Amino acid sequence: MKYEYGCDMRGMLSFQIMWLLSRKPMHGEELARELEKRRGEKPKAGTIYPALKEMSSRGLIKGAKEGKIIVYSLTPQGKRSVKHAMGYFCRCFGEIFEEERA
Repeated sequence: MKYEYGCDMRGMLSFQIMWLLSRKPMHGEELARELEKRRGEKPKAGTIYPALKEMSSRGLIKGAKEGKIIVYSLTPQGKRSVKHAMGYFCRCFGEIFEEERA
């Protein structure tokens, strides 16, 4: 990955996945495509599926098999967690965005 922005923006994968799942349930490939739109490159299966497994083991997301695919959605705990994370994100980075708009 090139660091065109001067810093590594990869550390927010779980937050981004949970934010996307707060919008609607998605399967892994759909999540990868949505992440690609935002990041500029598609995460590899070896990146996204371990993250999904870890979030599932923590009770933040659940997977439901629909045919041959697994569709992921937030659990009630995941919904609380993403809401808390969004508040934290806004407290940490909101000022940056306000300055950018000015």
